[in-house]
Amino acid sequence: MMVEIFCDGACSGNPGVGGYGSILRCGGKEKELSGADGATTNNRMEMSAAIAGLEALNRPCEVVLTTDSQYLVKGMTEWLPGWQKRGWVNSKKEPVVNRDLWERLVELTKVHKVRWVWVRGHNGHPENERCDELARAAIVNFRNG
Repeated sequence: MMVEIFCDGACSGNPGVGGYGSILRCGGKEKELSGADGATTNNRMEMSAAIAGLEALNRPCEVVLTTDSQYLVKGMTEWLPGWQKRGWVNSKKEPVVNRDLWERLVELTKVHKVRWVWVRGHNGHPENERCDELARAAIVNFRNG
């Protein structure tokens, strides 16, 4: 089964209160997801959006995951093999930041075949704009308790 996932993260302060939004699309159906965290970073929210989307799938799927996060796309497609080879140490010989989320993404990509696609953020891409709205609304909802 082919699924499209669009995702975005946002943070009010970095670190600060953060939110994420994801859209899942399959077979003419669409589902929106969002969430928030009180003390996080933009990168963690970008990753959380992807994780939420992948975790929402109830069986193995082929996924096209679209994000405006170069950090997420490059991490999953370029940097990951080196980090794993070096024992989760980056090229500067420092521990990889957000290792817990990277490891969760690795586990999810063992279940789903994911193609990572980058789009420029805030550039009129309809699904990316909607995910940004979901993320920002999640921040507001979190603050309003």
